[in-house]
Amino acid sequence: MGELVPGYRMVKQIGTGAGSTIHEAVRTTTGKLFTIKRVVNEGGDDVKFISQAEVEFRISNEVEHPHVRHSYSIHRVKRLLTVQEVRVVMEYVDGESLQDRRPGNLDAFLYIFHRVADGLNALHEAGYVHADIKPNNIIVGEKGLVKIIDLGQACPLGFRKERIQGTPDYIAPEQVQRAPLDRRTDVFNLGTTMYWVLTEMPFPTAIRQPTRPGGIDLVSHETLQTPREINEAIPASLSQLVMDCCQENPQDRPPDMKAVMARLETVQALWNKKRKEALTKQQARKADSGQHTRPQDTPSAKPTAEPQEKTEGAPDALESGGENV
Repeated sequence: MGELVPGYRMVKQIGTGAGSTIHEAVRTTTGKLFTIKRVVNEGGDDVKFISQAEVEFRISNEVEHPHVRHSYSIHRVKRLLTVQEVRVVMEYVDGESLQDRRPGNLDAFLYIFHRVADGLNALHEAGYVHADIKPNNIIVGEKGLVKIIDLGQACPLGFRKERIQGTPDYIAPEQVQRAPLDRRTDVFNLGTTMYWVLTEMPFPTAIRQPTRPGGIDLVSHETLQTPREINEAIPASLSQLVMDCCQENPQDRPPDMKAVMARLETVQALWNKKRKEALTKQQARKADSGQHTRPQDTPSAKPTAEPQEKTEGAPDALESGGENV
């Protein structure tokens, strides 16, 4: 396939994005895999996509965190002083999006979202809002891989965008109102993402995907159900966290990702306690009946170890203790 960037041999196209094509490439001097995002300016919205690619490079090059995809270099092709094409060399991420690979149990869910919140916290500490967290922008893979991608709509904390930007099923009210964006904007986006992953149903945001050109559909909250109302296997503490993240007023949401992580850890601790109690009761019943079991280790309260179970599955595959947690 030749070279898009000197020193990188193109292997294959692996995807498409907002006005872009995504390629797998090999660094010829090391044999290491990279991703190259290519955006070509052919008029229309392409100017916007060029700008987003440059924003993504600048921020993801500045922020180095194990759960945020890093960018290494940007290469611009100019004609008559106008940027006609950009090519961004990025970290290669081998995995699938949460849109295609939803966690099939609570441990995997907590493991993934604790790391997503950690990555978002790193962005916030660097002074930025991601502003487009959704299942397609979270990649999961083998050996505990969790990575936030696509920072093209990211902006500085407190920034007010001139136009509505975001994905309708995950967009925060302040994004629709074109109000200043801050850490709590990502909290809302994360909450709606957790809602979908748990229920496979979209959260009724202020807008939804247009059904007619140039139009938007207002959505009512009258039929909104909590995750636990949809699936009673979901712990009450997790269901409440999700709903708190999705509050319309930013003041009513958890203030930042550190608060979200702390509550995810609490959910994990309560869940571990519930399982330990269930195991103790099971062992007692077997002892009473003359059977013997070998005690099993219980995971630590903080979800730091890679889950052993596969992350594929439907929400009803979540384990249930049968009681509120």
